[in-house]
Amino acid sequence: MMLRQAVNKGRFLSGTSQKMTGLVSVACQSTAAKPQPIIKPDIQHTGIFINNEFHPSVSGKTFSTINPATEEIITEVQEGDKADVDKAVKAASDAFSLNSPWRTMDARSRGMLLLRLADLIERDREYLASLETLDNGKPFQIAYAADLALTIDCYRYYAGWADKNHGKVIPARGNFFCYTRHEPIGVCGQIIPWNFPLLMQAWKLAPALATGNTIVMKVSEQTPLTGLHVAALTKEAGFPDGVVNIIPGMGPTAGAAISSHPDVDKVAFTGSTEVGKLIQRAAADTVKKVTLELGGKSPVVIMDDCDLEHAVEMSHMALFFNMGQCCVAGSRTMVHESIYDEYVERAVERAKKKVVGNPFQDDVDQGPQVDKAQFDKILGYIDAGKRDGAKLAIGGEKAADKGYFIQPTIFTDVGDDMKICREEIFGPVMSVQKFSSLDEVADRANRTRYGLGASIFTKDVGKAHYLSHAIRAGTVWVNCHNVFDASTPFGGFKESGSGRELGEYGLEAYTEVKSIVTAIPKKIS
Repeated sequence: MMLRQAVNKGRFLSGTSQKMTGLVSVACQSTAAKPQPIIKPDIQHTGIFINNEFHPSVSGKTFSTINPATEEIITEVQEGDKADVDKAVKAASDAFSLNSPWRTMDARSRGMLLLRLADLIERDREYLASLETLDNGKPFQIAYAADLALTIDCYRYYAGWADKNHGKVIPARGNFFCYTRHEPIGVCGQIIPWNFPLLMQAWKLAPALATGNTIVMKVSEQTPLTGLHVAALTKEAGFPDGVVNIIPGMGPTAGAAISSHPDVDKVAFTGSTEVGKLIQRAAADTVKKVTLELGGKSPVVIMDDCDLEHAVEMSHMALFFNMGQCCVAGSRTMVHESIYDEYVERAVERAKKKVVGNPFQDDVDQGPQVDKAQFDKILGYIDAGKRDGAKLAIGGEKAADKGYFIQPTIFTDVGDDMKICREEIFGPVMSVQKFSSLDEVADRANRTRYGLGASIFTKDVGKAHYLSHAIRAGTVWVNCHNVFDASTPFGGFKESGSGRELGEYGLEAYTEVKSIVTAIPKKIS
């Protein structure tokens, strides 16, 4: 039977709620009327997108994409592999040739194309949110209010950068005129994950296109449908042939072919640390530029002087948002010993209010995990937590007879050496730990191979700055978590990756800096 529990319906989707922050809050507040899902969206595109046309795979192979709420096949999708990557890279290389329409296009015109693409995504917003819910399992209202809003905003943000990617004039030795150009790298291979398909596609496409590159992108085999629809929208927006090429396929075949292809100039990947290492190795033979946004095990530090009600709500969202399937999920909840027992009691009561079920229903705020492999992996971590001696406070089981649903789960008394504390679970499993001092929690927060995100809850600005400087992570939130904006750079320390996405820093990943030095005659007769 589906796990369904009472919930304050005004709490989660109300635009005026003070408890709703992060990915969902601003987007929900901007929604004037509640959108209506398309329960059975028409599947329009399942092919491989090359040169502004959809094609069957060279091999003739297809794969099934599955509805994780029902375990039923949605449709068959063309399975790209090395042969299809070769075709796509050829198309992208031709589109990047010296006198092509794309290379000769005015930068401001590139920005206008990105604005047009954003408008088309906004036009199809309900359809794309419905398709994301069907293919990924995330609740429709969240897909519409958060994923689509941030996706549209990302394209519009980088549209504004297209004609502002300036070089510099540099004084050099007196009689030389030196200036720099920020030139596109060339053919960019991009590999995106399944947890935020539309948003991760935008994070990759928008800066790369704004700076004049061409793209060969592999969308995830778990969630290919929205990415393929956006491919069609790039053609409708007016992008020239070969500029954007989208391949559905598997990592070991299509992904590996992109990473090692000699004519791909740069690879950008979002996904697991283990796969990121394989991509970096594959790219090494041709010394490609590589940016990686990888795994995380983000600490949420809750000090004894915090607003506890707010901290409980935010730490709940930090972990359980998107069914726990976030690289920056707050998966190590570290609570000061003086408020530990009260925090645990409140956190358990908060978890009881979640509604797990059909992601198309309005009152549901937790859908299924993305697929059976992820479902089984999470249940395996829950078993490991029990074996290692952590105390199971709530949940710990599957939440339905059908579909990949897992109960919201909280473990307490979690030790630093336990598997659920060390490894990325990527599911709705919270690990709560106790600490006693500022320096202790700073040291323990850094005892991980990851360094993607962290959050701190305190009313003391000194403690907030001390910890935010001490914790080695790419993003540190203070009294909030999961707050993203297209203007704010994102990326990780240590094994959480290399490079940054978003903001002005995100442009650097897609440009080469060229110095041009011209001798100025000392005298002209």
